[in-house]
Amino acid sequence: MSWKDIYRERLTTADEAVKHIKSGDRVVIGHAAGEPTAVINAMVRNADQYKDVETLQMVCKGEASYCRPEMKEHFRNNSLFVTTHTMQQAAAEDRCDVTPVYFSEVPDLLRYDLPVDVALIQVSTPDKHGYCSYGISVDYTKPAAEAAKTVIAEVNPNMPRTLGDCFIHVSDIDYIVESDDPILELPPAKLSDTEYAIGRNCASLIHDGDTLQLGIGAIPDAVLASLGDKKDLGIHSEMVSDGVVDLVEAGVITNKRKNFLPGRSVVTFLMGTRRLYDYVDDNPSVAMYPVDFVNDPYIIAKNDNLISINSCVEVDLQGQVVSTTVGLRRISGVGGQVDFVRGANMSKGGKTIMAIQSTARNGTVSKIVPFVNKGASVTTSTYDVNYVVTEYGIAKLKGQTLRNRARALITIAHPKFRDMLAEEFERRFSVKYTPLKYTP
Repeated sequence: MSWKDIYRERLTTADEAVKHIKSGDRVVIGHAAGEPTAVINAMVRNADQYKDVETLQMVCKGEASYCRPEMKEHFRNNSLFVTTHTMQQAAAEDRCDVTPVYFSEVPDLLRYDLPVDVALIQVSTPDKHGYCSYGISVDYTKPAAEAAKTVIAEVNPNMPRTLGDCFIHVSDIDYIVESDDPILELPPAKLSDTEYAIGRNCASLIHDGDTLQLGIGAIPDAVLASLGDKKDLGIHSEMVSDGVVDLVEAGVITNKRKNFLPGRSVVTFLMGTRRLYDYVDDNPSVAMYPVDFVNDPYIIAKNDNLISINSCVEVDLQGQVVSTTVGLRRISGVGGQVDFVRGANMSKGGKTIMAIQSTARNGTVSKIVPFVNKGASVTTSTYDVNYVVTEYGIAKLKGQTLRNRARALITIAHPKFRDMLAEEFERRFSVKYTPLKYTP
């Protein structure tokens, strides 16, 4: 039987496909902007036929309507990275579970610890050989489909055909649902003067030929916007967004000087606008791999001069980093932060940077704090961070005593909170506070 015959035989509607989900099943949902929205909507539309279905995912870019209060008898979400207000509210009201896990370890979690009954994925249309690309979300989506008892795939011509280790043959799909829905997008952040200042400070730590890992949001975008004078930068990152396209077109990102997989930007998922999705479509300079390859610290460390840039909720005077909680309230997951911090620390010439605005809540709260909030979960330890960057400067922590770490962090805190932090410094160390500024 040809792949085209298999495709026609397994083609069905979204409402028919989701009838193969059974009560009590664990359903893994494709990641981030790669969510199969038509299939998810059909699953929620048919909620009355299920009881106690566990939905599992990391970043949710859609509506997470299966987390709404009226769905509690039908679905219970197990979030590996709490996102969206709907999901956060469900977690706060004990209608959603949270499982802490490093992004790099999610595939093995699905292979061995949390067996997958059904994988809901979205892929490109098949090529002439019958292979569909996972497109913008390879990450844990591909391993989940490979581990699942049943695979329901939304086949969408709007999904770019990315290259790398990111294909599934139609014969490995149980139910095929055709869709023409737009792929979910993440518009570029509107950058403030503060974020531009942080971006410039981070850019001063980046040199020609370095390889970058960047996270999601305004600060990574501000860093990218500040790199126009660099040369031959490379990418090995769990994700990238539209700003990378600007730097490729400007000749800044070339990947020429990467010593590991040169000539290619190595990524596990993408979130951006249609411009990014069109750029990566059938583009051999972008290599998409599952997350247990891209985020493996030992793989990351094969890149010399790997610069890891992440953000966080707060940093205490010892350099402990909190990224996932505000006190006991969980607002996100660890993602790949620790994966890349560890990999960058093992990289020859690598650096780890925590880039943050100095304040939160409209300037009423300092993000550099004497102590982490009660109940907060420390994401990255005192021992792992090299630099902390705010709009007020750079604090180099690596190689510094606890006393000098605290001095350096107070120096880059917002001025209106420095006196409070200095008082704690003097209580803790029994010496008068004096600023400690970073000098390259």
